[in-house]
Amino acid sequence: MEWRQAVWREQLIYEYSSKGKTGILITDDLKEMDTDLPETVKRKSKLELPEVSEVEVARHYTRLSQMSYGVDLGPVPLGSCTMKYNPKINEDLASSERVTMLHPLQPMEDVQGILEIMYDLQQMLAYITGMDACSLSIPAGASGELAGALMIKKYHRETGGENRDEMIIPDSAHGTNPASARMAGFKVITIPSNNNGTVDLDALKSVVGDRTAGIMLTNPNTLGLFERDILEIANIIHSAGGKLYYDGANLNGILGIARPGDMGFDIVHINLHKTFSTPHGGGGPGGGAVCAKGEMTDYLPRPIVRKDEKGYYMDFTCSKCIGRLHSFYGNIPVDVKAYAYIKSLGGEGLRKVAITSTLNTNYFIKLIEKSGGYSIPYDPRAPRKHEVVISAEPLKEKYGITADDVAKYLLDNGFYAPTIYFPLIVKEALMIEFTESETLENIEEYARILEEIEEIAKENPSLIKESPRNTAVRRIKAAEANKPKNIIPTYRVLRRKKLGVKGYEKL
Repeated sequence: MEWRQAVWREQLIYEYSSKGKTGILITDDLKEMDTDLPETVKRKSKLELPEVSEVEVARHYTRLSQMSYGVDLGPVPLGSCTMKYNPKINEDLASSERVTMLHPLQPMEDVQGILEIMYDLQQMLAYITGMDACSLSIPAGASGELAGALMIKKYHRETGGENRDEMIIPDSAHGTNPASARMAGFKVITIPSNNNGTVDLDALKSVVGDRTAGIMLTNPNTLGLFERDILEIANIIHSAGGKLYYDGANLNGILGIARPGDMGFDIVHINLHKTFSTPHGGGGPGGGAVCAKGEMTDYLPRPIVRKDEKGYYMDFTCSKCIGRLHSFYGNIPVDVKAYAYIKSLGGEGLRKVAITSTLNTNYFIKLIEKSGGYSIPYDPRAPRKHEVVISAEPLKEKYGITADDVAKYLLDNGFYAPTIYFPLIVKEALMIEFTESETLENIEEYARILEEIEEIAKENPSLIKESPRNTAVRRIKAAEANKPKNIIPTYRVLRRKKLGVKGYEKL
């Protein structure tokens, strides 16, 4: 089971360059190929590219791929991010020419197939979440949050609630909720969790008033705990004239078991790239959907796919909606993968996703709950859903080992580190999510390494603090690395200057 990542000397492709090397042979007639480009746009100087052979190019980029860890190599248990393995057949479907060769400016009568997929996906997502309608035009997570906040803002403006400028957000909410609410123009009102790690009802009642626009939360919350008082929370907000927004970051934990719409939520944002088969991370590709219930459906971003006697079409009409938050129609390949995922699993399969991911998390908890190096804050006896937040504070107090040190040692043992230091309400937080696609063997090994950290810390904590040793880049000084001037390491700039690469000064 135990393995070590290969250590390679980090090099730029320019460092392999040597004058005269080439990876391809170009005939003279191609070199002198005539073009219709005007002289004003033709390059006057030589293109500054490295001169390398094909084998060097292949080896260089293969080596870089070996230095990169991903979910195809092992667990990526990032709490709140749902990084799970996804069926490769869905990638094949989304990369088919029938999808990639479509153009958003084609006449709608020529793209009835993809419009039908989008229409059906809207209906399925609405049913899964207990909503009435959905829009697929949202590009990803935070933009979905912004869409929900803007919908609530527009609703209050349309109904005479211009004074409602406060958005309530629990301290256990998804991390970007406060920023999204602020971007929509709201004043953020944070309420604390109670001793059980859920919304404090007394605190909620104390801040609700005629300035309340709504509340943004996810259920289960970032601690992995289900908000058992959600119906009362909904009643409190609705009685005050506010709306409930559901952040879909944790939807993976309740698929087929509970629906936000049945809990009283008015708006739901879904991360298709977390829950429904698109790989998450690495900058994309993301894809989202925003769904709404009742009167809030009028405020959904456009376009929305609809159907009449002539077929499927994009509806851009908008009397109350918030308009568009993304160009064209959203990320279509992501929609295709989500559609295939839902169709292949069916209702029982989606329910099994939630059950299995929840079982995996609670099995992991059982493996580490007897350890003296970690604690489970907020009612350790309460079952978690698809994720759990454990604290390395006991390790820090006894041996000086922090959550950051734990993460670095996990890297040394071939595992990806969990989310650390979030949520902020847990000291030395390690936020861990083992999804439904993870094996019991990997979960057991992960727990074993966490226990190993505690045993090593008792004898020689410096061994933990010096990790990682087996990665391509050793431990960096976090404070220095986060300074703007050091985001791109200075040695890279100097190396490119030495090699004569133009444009190095812009780095």
